[in-house]
Amino acid sequence: MTSSDEFLSPSEAADKLGISVKALRVYEQRGLIFPMRTEIGWRAYGPDAMRRAAEIVALRSLGFSLTQIARVLNDEADGLEEALAAHQVTLEKRLQEIAETVGRIRSLRDGLAAGRTPTAGDLTGLLSQTPDPVAAIDLPWPWGGERFVLRVIRPLNYIIGPLFSGKTKLAQRLAETLPKAAFLGLDRLADDGAAVRARLEADKDLKSRVDRILGWLVEDGAESSDALTALLVALEADGPGVWVIDMIEQGLDEETQRALIAYLRRRGADATPLFLITRSCEVLDMASVGPHESIILCPANHSVPTYVAPHVGAPGYDSVMSCLAPPAVRARTEGVIAWRPAAG
Repeated sequence: MTSSDEFLSPSEAADKLGISVKALRVYEQRGLIFPMRTEIGWRAYGPDAMRRAAEIVALRSLGFSLTQIARVLNDEADGLEEALAAHQVTLEKRLQEIAETVGRIRSLRDGLAAGRTPTAGDLTGLLSQTPDPVAAIDLPWPWGGERFVLRVIRPLNYIIGPLFSGKTKLAQRLAETLPKAAFLGLDRLADDGAAVRARLEADKDLKSRVDRILGWLVEDGAESSDALTALLVALEADGPGVWVIDMIEQGLDEETQRALIAYLRRRGADATPLFLITRSCEVLDMASVGPHESIILCPANHSVPTYVAPHVGAPGYDSVMSCLAPPAVRARTEGVIAWRPAAG
């Protein structure tokens, strides 16, 4: 090393790249980066390693798996067409949404030129379309009988809130109210996966689909487990039109959560809608929430749940962020459940 200023520790490198230290370790384990070692064996990331790591982070943001990234870095073309096509679809959808917003702005400007002042509703409508409500849901305890208006169902819908906020009760009521919806609870983790394995052995087509997706996820850094297989079986089996999933991160480590949510995002705008209860910042990464995702916050004071935009300064944004934590922190409250005091 010519100068200690040119080399960064793992935490410094991760902060500069906007990723976790564990992600750096995964990149190293997969042979994608090669940090230097100090005389006492500590990792140090020099300019070459940082340039390579920055390329990996950029490719990950395009939706490339770690296996695909390895091929790109080795100048191999296998798998690039599929990844680029998926990214093109995402960008084209964004272009369409931008074009629609530009059209609304033109209409408002034309109105101004004709002497019509736009209303506050006209202006806030530039942020997003506000479709007719999908359903009105009478909230159970711990609410006081208030009504929650479900405005939209997107491919990914996150339900979040602090402990004892009622998010599981809301999720169960959604599953009861929405047509062709079902609740997938934590009982999916029972019996060490024996029931899931038996189901796969009885349905070879389902097993083939699950094995294929599991292979993709493992390539992307996930760890194969009974918990992950149980989720994939539910998602891939012929079932309801809407899944409401309790604590989707339960039993999944950090890299598995990250690979799973990336896969769920790649399913596209027409995928089976999912409502995901979560408190993991790997599942709900506010910086990565896209136009086909929504966030529902159950406040700590049991006021009516609200939609929260994934933007700093938006109402409820700080409350959502205060509920999110890495898997290691989430593990401290594993097994803690809300309880209802006896009457009287």
